[in-house]
Amino acid sequence: MENSATSSVSRGPGRPDRYASFTSYVAVGDSFTEGMCDDVLPNGRYRGWADRVAARLAAEQPGGAGLRYANLAVRGKLIGQIHDEQIGEAAGLRGELVTLAGGLNDVLRPGCDVDRVEELLGRSAAALLDSGAVVVLFSSTDPTRRLGGSARLLPAILRMKAFVEGLAADPRVVVVDLFSAPCFDDPRLWAEDRLHLSPEGHRRVAEAVLEALGRPAGFDWRAPLPAAAPPGRLAKLRSDLRWLGSHLGPWIGRRLTGRSSGDGMTGAHFRPELGRVVPTVITWLGMPAAGERPWADDLPHGAAHAEGR
Repeated sequence: MENSATSSVSRGPGRPDRYASFTSYVAVGDSFTEGMCDDVLPNGRYRGWADRVAARLAAEQPGGAGLRYANLAVRGKLIGQIHDEQIGEAAGLRGELVTLAGGLNDVLRPGCDVDRVEELLGRSAAALLDSGAVVVLFSSTDPTRRLGGSARLLPAILRMKAFVEGLAADPRVVVVDLFSAPCFDDPRLWAEDRLHLSPEGHRRVAEAVLEALGRPAGFDWRAPLPAAAPPGRLAKLRSDLRWLGSHLGPWIGRRLTGRSSGDGMTGAHFRPELGRVVPTVITWLGMPAAGERPWADDLPHGAAHAEGR
């Protein structure tokens, strides 16, 4: 089923009908896809837009069959790490749908080699396409409309936007255009750290992805939030000082020492796990041993459940 609202999506010609339904989904990337700063689930992990997409796709399956789902994303990862650590595993799972978001952590760093970022992103997309997946890519939001001092990032972000749009010449690639959505200028769509989405931001990205995949609109994800009085000068100063001390300072410290917030973590919300999603329950299952089926269908042992998610 195609949604008539297509302005957020770059589409290649001749998109096949099988885009209308998926029985398996793999998410790869960095903190954006891990779900940082969304609602926290009972098991202590973030929900994130990818989990929201998975739950919606699962609800489409006949007879409550559910959706095979794995989220391999890890906060702080650069595109080279995503390529080396996640893409091979994701391709091996042969999910029908894969979302790939990466490269912005590279762009945030001074001296970013955009040519190299594009090369690795292109290789990653090609490997996923070779596995038979439909691949969803993203253009980044425009930080210059909400973050002072971010103008230096714009040339690289625009290059990356043009690059991923070029990849959509392949009919199996869909590009979700977040750059052109002014709703993301609203600070209420961002967490206190100003780098990660708030729960409302994750909700809107999930809806944008679903719209890109032809699902009927659940709501207008581009619509502005209701108007709110701007914070007073003193409140803004306090917020800025808190951000400098709690978020920007530690981020700079990690850059100077070569550390990442994702050090020591692996995929699927910090562990190499696979999941099976049904409409009202997300169940995280252990990685199958060598020789077993890549998607576990049996009941979990010691698994965490997220009821009603």
